Amino acid sequence: MTTQGLLLAAGAGTRMGQPKALVADADGSWLERGVRALDDGGCAGVTVVLGARSAEAVAFLDGLGVDVVIAHDWEAGMSASLCAGLRGMPPDATAALVLLVDLPDLTADVVRRVLDTAAGPDALARAAYDGRPGHPVLLGRNHWAGVLANATGDRGARDYLETHEHHSVECADLATGVDVDQLPTAGQRPHP
Repeated sequence: MTTQGLLLAAGAGTRMGQPKALVADADGSWLERGVRALDDGGCAGVTVVLGARSAEAVAFLDGLGVDVVIAHDWEAGMSASLCAGLRGMPPDATAALVLLVDLPDLTADVVRRVLDTAAGPDALARAAYDGRPGHPVLLGRNHWAGVLANATGDRGARDYLETHEHHSVECADLATGVDVDQLPTAGQRPHP
């Protein structure tokens, strides 16, 4: 059974003034950090979904050995990225582990813990931080059609998860799970 990492990085980052796929901080590129967390956490491969300014962002993926999917309708919200990514999964993938590019403290340890809870086409799990649902989210292939049918706007798989039993994997001892929209912007800078 193969779990493919799915890094969502298609948005324009309007609150930041640029796509988050083009941002780096003192610890480096957010895009590369997300790829490394998925790869080092045990995913068999990584698919990155780009959208806004994708031609610029794809250059930062050179040498990382990832698959790239372009969400041409990225302006419709996170659901567009998620749907494009799920449709672009390799045919042998039995599950997708979905991660957002803007989770600066999420590590391979979090990815590994979520992966260790379930596997295969029926897997359905998500990280939690002090009981608050977050990312990454593990979606077995048997759930993809339901997620695709229910994903709208910026809600991604949230509605599907609210109506389907899934594992909640506590990860607050490993990370905060807080995305950059909830953090101060000091120290963030665009790629050179």
